[in-house]
Amino acid sequence: MDPYLLRKLNTERAARRAVIHLTDLGDGRDRVVCEGDPVAGPFGTAIESAFRSGKSAIVAAEDRNFFLNVHLPPTRIVVIGAVHISQALAQMAGIAGFDITIIDPRTAFATEERFAGIDLVADWPEDVLGARPLDAYTALVAVTHDPKIDDFPLSQALSTGCFYIGALGSRKTHAKRVERLTALGHSDAEIATISAPIGLDIGAASPAEIAVAILADIVEHLRRRPLRGPAS
Repeated sequence: MDPYLLRKLNTERAARRAVIHLTDLGDGRDRVVCEGDPVAGPFGTAIESAFRSGKSAIVAAEDRNFFLNVHLPPTRIVVIGAVHISQALAQMAGIAGFDITIIDPRTAFATEERFAGIDLVADWPEDVLGARPLDAYTALVAVTHDPKIDDFPLSQALSTGCFYIGALGSRKTHAKRVERLTALGHSDAEIATISAPIGLDIGAASPAEIAVAILADIVEHLRRRPLRGPAS
C-alpha cells in the first residue's frame, strides 16, 4: 500500500473513525474512503452499505470489480447503572460482539460478584468518562433512575453523537429528564434521539427480557444509522 494511504488509514483507525481501503481488482489502484466521503451512484450505495454492515466484500461497478476492506471501530456499550438489567445485558452484549462497560458509583450494586468478568467501574460517570470518552461508535444506556447519576452521561452522549442513547423510566420520568436536558442546552431534536421508553417494544417484563429489547434496539440503530460526514 502507498505510504500516504497507509498513514491516512492508520490515522482514521486510531481516531475511532470508520474507513474503507478500496482496491480496483483490475489494475491494483487503491484509495482510502472515509465515512461520509461523497461517492456517487450505485457504487456510493455499495460503499454506504459496507459502512453500515462492517463487512468486507467484492463489489462490481461500472464494469469493474473492487475489493472493499472495511475497518470499523469496535462498537461498545456503556451502561450507567449496575442493576439486574445490566447483568443480563452484559452477557448478551458479549455474545453479540459488543465491548461493554458498566459504570455505577453505588458500591452496593457495582460488585465483582455480580459482574464477574465484566469491565466494571465503581465510580461516578463524570470521572470515568473524562478518561474514557464517549464517541460515535458507542451506545449509552442509562438505567439507574437517578438524575444525579444518569444526567451527565446522557448529556455527554447527546453532545458527542453516540449512535444509540437509551434511558429507562416512565413517560413522566422522561418528561422531567427532558426538562433537565433542555436546561443544559440541548435542543428538542437532540433530545428526541433518546430511546425512551428504552428498547424495542416487544412487551418485555423481566430484567432479562428488557435487556433483549435494549440490545435489539442498539443493533437496529447501529445498522441503520445515518453516516457521519468527513473529519474536519
